Amino acid sequence: MSDKIMQNKNRFMEIYKTHITREGADRLLTYLEKSDFFTAPSSTRFHCSYEGGLCEHSLNVYDCLKDYLTRDFVKNRYNLNPSEEKIAIVALLHDLCKVNTYTVSMRNKKNESGQWVQVPFYEFKEKFNYGSHGGKSIFIIQEFMKLDPDEQVAINCHMGAYDRMPGDFSLNNAYAQFPLALALHIADVESSVILEHE
Repeated sequence: MSDKIMQNKNRFMEIYKTHITREGADRLLTYLEKSDFFTAPSSTRFHCSYEGGLCEHSLNVYDCLKDYLTRDFVKNRYNLNPSEEKIAIVALLHDLCKVNTYTVSMRNKKNESGQWVQVPFYEFKEKFNYGSHGGKSIFIIQEFMKLDPDEQVAINCHMGAYDRMPGDFSLNNAYAQFPLALALHIADVESSVILEHE
């Protein structure tokens, strides 16, 4: 495990153990440690598509969400003051659906000399097709600990329109009813599109 991956794992563990204390949290953390969460990529080719990318992305979303929630307009106008536990849960665990879904395969690619060589790449191989991206994350989390309704909606809607059918206006209603969901979506987009742009 590289130094960067180890640093990210240690930071994740510190935030998790400090802030996520509800019943079942310890069992969920044990599950994560036994899975590939800390070494998996976050995607095959978009953002953090390298070893350790999933944990790194989760930490980036946590940082972006924390920053978003410090804004006076957000706190006062939206009355959005979630607990440290809620922030940690939705940010650190929103992409658990990606755990144990990536495999390393080989493909041919020309090197700098124009010769064909085999190079590794990540493939997405879903082993448990649950349906929606966020819904699967909720399912996994709730196998270990209970989520509050606002946490469920935030995780379920964190992909925004990327995970919806055209003409589906339920997302607008979810964001209006649960501002934490919009905040997580903004943090996820900021992280994946700006911070992690490759």
